[in-house]
Amino acid sequence: MEGFTKTTTKASAQPLENADELIASVETFIFDCDGVIWKGDKLIDGVPETLDMLRSKGKRLVFVTNNSTKSRKQYGKKFETLGLSVSEEEIFASSFAAAAYLKSINFPKDKKVYVIGEDGILKELELAGFQYLGGPEDGGKKIELKPGFLMEHDKDVGAVVVGFDRNFNYYKVQYGTLCIRENPGCLFIATNRDAVTHLTDAQEWAGTRDSADRSSAQPGSSRSVQPRQPIITRSQSAADRDTNPQ
Repeated sequence: MEGFTKTTTKASAQPLENADELIASVETFIFDCDGVIWKGDKLIDGVPETLDMLRSKGKRLVFVTNNSTKSRKQYGKKFETLGLSVSEEEIFASSFAAAAYLKSINFPKDKKVYVIGEDGILKELELAGFQYLGGPEDGGKKIELKPGFLMEHDKDVGAVVVGFDRNFNYYKVQYGTLCIRENPGCLFIATNRDAVTHLTDAQEWAGTRDSADRSSAQPGSSRSVQPRQPIITRSQSAADRDTNPQ
């Protein structure tokens, strides 16, 4: 466009000039876990020394993770396996956050939670005193799509919680969808929207977002991942009907 000049400004982090001054000014340090403390089951170099130094200065440490596959207790065991002494009270996992949120809104104890996720969510829901169904148990279930088939669902489900799920299948999608659409007031809760996660130290792995977003996983930080839209390969006649409705 004539007379229009496009300029791009890139924000860059300023180099840290005085680490001791920064550390002295901060009381609490919050650490992500995947990709910061560890990658998969491999501890990242320099982490033990850094944590020991901060503790020696009386700093409060908090460890947060969007990975809902484990409960706080299970993450405590992982820290221990990696040679790190971290208490359960210092860990804030998204599995715990989901259960804590339900408690904060006084979610009825006579209602149930359907889980599309793994064991960490189930354990935190159980500790919070909530009824649940789904999770890994539904990983092997299939739907036989035949004429007249009607899938039943529990009318007492009052919330659907979705987290990272390595046993994700169509049964879970349909069950959760029925609960959300047909159970009045049913909540839809997600533990995170990460496009990628660090399950191993070898590469990034698809995260919790929908399949179109997952396809966008590119090398580099998960925070820089931009969703990619799929190429739709449908017949021209169908496209014409969409753009020229009768």
